[in-house]
Amino acid sequence: MTLDTQRTELAEDTGFSLVPVLAALTRARADWRAAHHRATTPGGRELPAPEAVERIVAGLRGALFPMRLGPSDLRQESEQLYVGHTLDVVLRDLVEQVILELGGRLSDADPTLRAEIRARAHGLVRDFAQYLPTIRTQLDSDVLAAFGADPAARSVDEVLLCYPGLAAMIHHRIAHPLYRLGAPLIARMISEAAHRATGIDIHPGATIGEGFFIDHGTGVVIGETAIIGNGVRLFQAVTLGAKKLSHRCDGARAQGPAAPSDRRG
Repeated sequence: MTLDTQRTELAEDTGFSLVPVLAALTRARADWRAAHHRATTPGGRELPAPEAVERIVAGLRGALFPMRLGPSDLRQESEQLYVGHTLDVVLRDLVEQVILELGGRLSDADPTLRAEIRARAHGLVRDFAQYLPTIRTQLDSDVLAAFGADPAARSVDEVLLCYPGLAAMIHHRIAHPLYRLGAPLIARMISEAAHRATGIDIHPGATIGEGFFIDHGTGVVIGETAIIGNGVRLFQAVTLGAKKLSHRCDGARAQGPAAPSDRRG
C-alpha cells in the first residue's frame, strides 16, 4: 500500500481534512510571532528545551549521588569515571541551553554578540559547577534531617530514593544557584519539573538553609522571597509566600490586594 493510498483511506475513514487545521495553526503561530516580535525566518529554537533541561537534571542527580541515583549497572570502581564523564556531557549541554536563554537564536545575531553570549554562558556554567560540592553537602544534610525527623524512615537510602520532599530539594538545590547566576528561566523549568512530579512548588529564588525536611509535601508552596533558616521542618499544605500578584491580559504583572495571612510550619 502506498503512502498516498493510506492518506486517501484515512481521509475516507475519518471524514475530515487536516488542511484547514494546519492553515489555521500556521496563522496562529504567525500572529503570535508578529505580536511578540519573534523571529520569523527559518532557524532553530529560541528558548531552552524542556526535555534537554530534564536530561541535564537527571545527569546532575546521577553525578551527585552516583551509587544511588546513577545507572543501575554502575560499579564503585567506575564511580569517578562515570561522574567525570557525566559532568562533562551535562555541563556542555547546559551551556547550550543557557545560550538559548541569554541570546535566543544566535544565527540571527552578529558575530560579536554571538561570541559575547557564548562567553557569558560558559562563565555562568563554570561558576555553577563550583557549587556542585556545596549542593551535595546541603543535600546530605537534608537527607539526615528527614531520616532523623521521620520515625517511618528505615534508612537514609530510603529517604534519598523514595521521599518526594528530597526529590523536590534536589531540584531546588540545583535550580537556586542557576537562578542567582542569571539563568532564571532554566531554573524555573527545573523547579516546575519537580512540582509536576511531587506536588511541591518551590520557586528557585527561595533561600533555604541546610537540614531542610518537607514532611509528606503535597500542597507545599514556597515563594520567591521566602528565606528559610537551617534545621527547618515543613509539613504538607503550607504556603510561604508574599502578596498576591495578578496578571493582566497583556502579560504584565499588577499588584493585587494582600493575600490572607499565610500558614507557616
